[in-house]
Amino acid sequence: MNYHKLCKIFFAAGIFPAVCFFIPAYSYAQLRWINVSADYAPLPASLQVFKTTDSLDGKPFIAFYVKAKLSNKKLDFTTDTTLGRRITPLQFYQKNAKPLVVVNCTFFNFDKNQNLNMVIKDGSIVSYNVHTIALKGKDTLQYKHPIGSVLGIDKKRKADVAWVFADSASKYPYAIQKPQAAIMDSLNSLSFKSYKNHSALWKKETAVGGGPVLVQDGKIKITNEEELKFGGKAINDKHPRTCMGYTADGYLIIMVIQGRFPGIAEGATLKQQAKLLIDAGCVEALNLDGGGSSCMLVNGKETITPSSKSGERPVPAVFIISKKQ
Repeated sequence: MNYHKLCKIFFAAGIFPAVCFFIPAYSYAQLRWINVSADYAPLPASLQVFKTTDSLDGKPFIAFYVKAKLSNKKLDFTTDTTLGRRITPLQFYQKNAKPLVVVNCTFFNFDKNQNLNMVIKDGSIVSYNVHTIALKGKDTLQYKHPIGSVLGIDKKRKADVAWVFADSASKYPYAIQKPQAAIMDSLNSLSFKSYKNHSALWKKETAVGGGPVLVQDGKIKITNEEELKFGGKAINDKHPRTCMGYTADGYLIIMVIQGRFPGIAEGATLKQQAKLLIDAGCVEALNLDGGGSSCMLVNGKETITPSSKSGERPVPAVFIISKKQ
């Protein structure tokens, strides 16, 4: 029997073992999520919004998640991107006829306003994973080639998280269902030939990439070492977060975590994110771009408060849920 359940039984019986008092409540308590859909009305019954302000491991915490039924054909799951520029989630909301949900997704570079992860819209690849990282050093001509993770939704409205490769010569990407160690060589591009025997065509209507993967088979599985997203101790830092996953019974979960507000909302680590996604029922999930980019609008209204002093950060891509007309 679970240790903490046993303590509760003792307490209910009027027995107070001293050892039960040495474990702080926040070390095991699952957060309470409150349905706040009414605050973002009108919403269809198949899309709900939840919020928590419970402390996380004893620290102040604020987070929201949207739960949307994938099989509901009155909901449309799509993406939108810009070319060579960035706009705010609110501008994406206005540009896309005011959909139900708009949330940031991909990592990007600031100098070119370019997505660094895959985006699929209406079955077509509109952005590609970057598979090559130049190693540092004056005389170094070595490169690492990670395979990035992507969450996709197919025509039958089934979701999947996989490690995905594609280039401009491919109509469809190839997907691998297990993380792959990054190849290191002296080539400034990745040949996918060595992976083809372990991959399959990945035909999705909608997809967004990020990384690393946080949850596989309903368990914490953080693939940062394979995807090379965060270096050194940064994997344990707390930040604002955006993440996405899906449940065994066919719901998409989109979570945003407020952070960088000392004493109010301090954010989460990747491991804390993973635990929260599992608590929400996810069997697979991945991290998306966080920090100052984290922002989710429901009916045009902000959920978390963005950490940037200027408000919503302009981004080159968003994931969208809209109501079909």
